[in-house]
Amino acid sequence: MSTPPPRGSRAIGQPGTRWAPWRVVVMLGVTSLAADMVYEGARSLYGPLLASLGATAVVVGVVTGAGEAVALILRLVSGPLTDRTGRYWAVTIVGYALTVVSVPLLAFTPFLGAAGLAVASVLILLERVGKAVRSPAKSALLADAATRVGTGRGFGVHKALDQTGAFLGPLLVAAVVGATGALWWGPAALAVPGVVAMIVLFATRAHTPEPAHRAAVPEASLGGTPRLGAEAEQEHRSWFARAVGAGLPRVFFWYAAAAGLMTGGLVTFGLIGYHLVVSGLASDAAVPVIYAFGMLAEALGALVIGWFYDRIGTRVLYAVPVLVAIVPAVAMSGRLWVSIGGVLVWGLAFGIQDSTIKALVADVVEAPRRATAYGVFAAVQGVMAIGGGLMAGWLYDVSVTWLAIVVAATQLVAAVVLGVALRMVRRERATALS
Repeated sequence: MSTPPPRGSRAIGQPGTRWAPWRVVVMLGVTSLAADMVYEGARSLYGPLLASLGATAVVVGVVTGAGEAVALILRLVSGPLTDRTGRYWAVTIVGYALTVVSVPLLAFTPFLGAAGLAVASVLILLERVGKAVRSPAKSALLADAATRVGTGRGFGVHKALDQTGAFLGPLLVAAVVGATGALWWGPAALAVPGVVAMIVLFATRAHTPEPAHRAAVPEASLGGTPRLGAEAEQEHRSWFARAVGAGLPRVFFWYAAAAGLMTGGLVTFGLIGYHLVVSGLASDAAVPVIYAFGMLAEALGALVIGWFYDRIGTRVLYAVPVLVAIVPAVAMSGRLWVSIGGVLVWGLAFGIQDSTIKALVADVVEAPRRATAYGVFAAVQGVMAIGGGLMAGWLYDVSVTWLAIVVAATQLVAAVVLGVALRMVRRERATALS
């Protein structure tokens, strides 16, 4: 009689239906395409929506910065939990469901009177909670497939599909808002791609198992049977120690610090959209269109830089602090076309931050701890995001010039820390080859 396969070692469905790695990468990308139509379409309206509900620049900076922080910091919980339970797909599904439910509910906020701003802020944070829940698990699923086809190419192709949705979502919102003349119709229309995202996600799950490294872990190791040696020591570490990355490589933390500085320095589009509206440079319906082209720049940047990452290595990452430093000076301009150029630069920087930067994490951290590593990495970025959002909102009210100067200074520091991390990576690789 044959021995049953270990937990997580086969896909749901009939034998022989497991999809090839490239197909998994593409289908996860299609899921992200539809989901990005939802939350990027909504994010394109955050600035105008919050402004219409009575928000100031500081409020917009805090809410959008806190949203990014929530999306990043909570991965400290979801990452280790996912690695410990091995339920990568269940966590991914729950995270996507939170997002596709919370975004359409924003359509009701203009009708809530004085409570509208508070409810909108909570829903924006809930949408970001969904991102926090799913991202480490989804990144681990993606990394498991992408490492078999080329890490940079895999993440780059996924990001290109992801950003196609990020381009189409704001255009859908712009068309709906332009046709109806009402902001609330935009979030309401995003319920449709949300349903599509969940259908594609469930179809992909039906043909894709949990990551292979989970299948190699005995079932008893997830229950009460003690492990031996190093595995026993790791099993008995405190949850907090695991959550904050105990045992992860030292180079990982240097790299996370550099990425955090870059994330904190990149002003949110919520603040850029607020600037476009309150300065009279663009209408409510035009802001999502501008955001869509920022997303297109993000998609192209992720694909091109991912390709270069696989060929010339980590040196391409120095482009990020340079791009981040440029954004405030041009995006916060008093001229529409200059500001649009700034949005394109913002999109390039954001695309590299959210794709190729993650590829190096997969290269320096072993597979069984990648979800935890992505959680810690995101938490560092999140702490800097909320501080950066508050700083940017306050400095915007003080002086755009000072905002540009402070951001440039932080990116100089980021480039130095990044240089230290990349030198450590090169030394470790040279040692491994010797």
